[in-house]
Amino acid sequence: MKRSIDRILTTHVGSLIRPPRLLEFLRAKQDRRPYDERAHAACLRDSVAEVVQQQATAGIDVVSDGEFGKAISWSQYALERLAGFERRPFAGGNPWMRGADRERFKGFYAEMDSRDQGATIAESVVVGPIRYTGQAALQRDIDDFKAALADVDVVEGFLPVAAPSSVVPDKKNEYYKTDDDLQAAVAEAMRTEYRTIVDAGLLVQLDDARAAVTFDRMVPPKTFQDYHRWLERQIEIMNHALKGIDPARVRYHVCWGSWPGPHVTDVPLKAIVKTLLKARVGAFVIEGANPRHEHEWQVWRDVDLKDKLLVTGVISHATNVVEHPELIAERIVRLAKLIGREQVLAGTDCGFAQGPFYRRVHPEIMWAKLEALAAGARLASKALWARQAKARVRRPATRRTNKRRAGARR
Repeated sequence: MKRSIDRILTTHVGSLIRPPRLLEFLRAKQDRRPYDERAHAACLRDSVAEVVQQQATAGIDVVSDGEFGKAISWSQYALERLAGFERRPFAGGNPWMRGADRERFKGFYAEMDSRDQGATIAESVVVGPIRYTGQAALQRDIDDFKAALADVDVVEGFLPVAAPSSVVPDKKNEYYKTDDDLQAAVAEAMRTEYRTIVDAGLLVQLDDARAAVTFDRMVPPKTFQDYHRWLERQIEIMNHALKGIDPARVRYHVCWGSWPGPHVTDVPLKAIVKTLLKARVGAFVIEGANPRHEHEWQVWRDVDLKDKLLVTGVISHATNVVEHPELIAERIVRLAKLIGREQVLAGTDCGFAQGPFYRRVHPEIMWAKLEALAAGARLASKALWARQAKARVRRPATRRTNKRRAGARR
């Protein structure tokens, strides 16, 4: 995994807004209507090539495939790659539509939910042994992405996938003895996906909104201690899934959920950061532009990252306001001065599309934000490496001065 050796490198969380021509195939697939599979494959390949080129043009150094190969959301896509699940209509309400934040702001969420589209309406039930069956789909994603990378000048490429605790959240267990057994089985199956990506020469990013969001879902009625024990176990399970994989090839993304809500009941980063740092990964991708969490860059005053990298969010996916490059630079510089510039990459808070048909901003806004991110990183690089550049200019003059002084002494 590349460090910011001579400038601040830029990246993002991974998911980007899909182009209309690709969505036509995905709608047909979701609706179980017939479609031309060869035409879909060609469209997908071309769309990945185009979005990789667009990222490079925008100034992004470490790019993704946009998650274009996933026909459903970032966490639900695993349903198409894991055996053992059955889909049923919800017997009750959607379990995602709950939590302390929603309880406090019922009126706001009722209004927001009435406007939102794309929420899942089916329940995922585990009815048999979990095993990985998505090798063909995964290989297609890898092949399309590597072909696109061959035609651009970027630093690295990564594929975002779900961390074990975020694979099909709120799944119902009707097969395994305990939910812990189920989670362990999911991790064992997903290890195939993680290893295959890394073995292909790409970085793998494990997306885990569930890690932090579960606090809002669990407390109350349960306690922080209950939640913390759950989180500790999820990190253990994830580490098992990563066993044998070089941590330097793994990024771990944690956020507090992508929805544009109040988030007043989010768990503070300082309460969980030491547990998160137990993950066997080389980089942490953590929100930093969200106004509920922007102040938490100060957490790193008291927490040692050691040799890990920190991809800090410096632009938000949840607002149409395009951040000013000078604000972005300010966010980068203050963190870089705290933990070291080589350990910092500039990124986004979350993905711009939570699924093929579910986006937070207009595509024009998305690209403007990524361009602003790159511009802000350039400003930050200029500030952070300016002292070193000045030192290089002064050193020759200093040597000449020393020689003159030595001659005078003789």
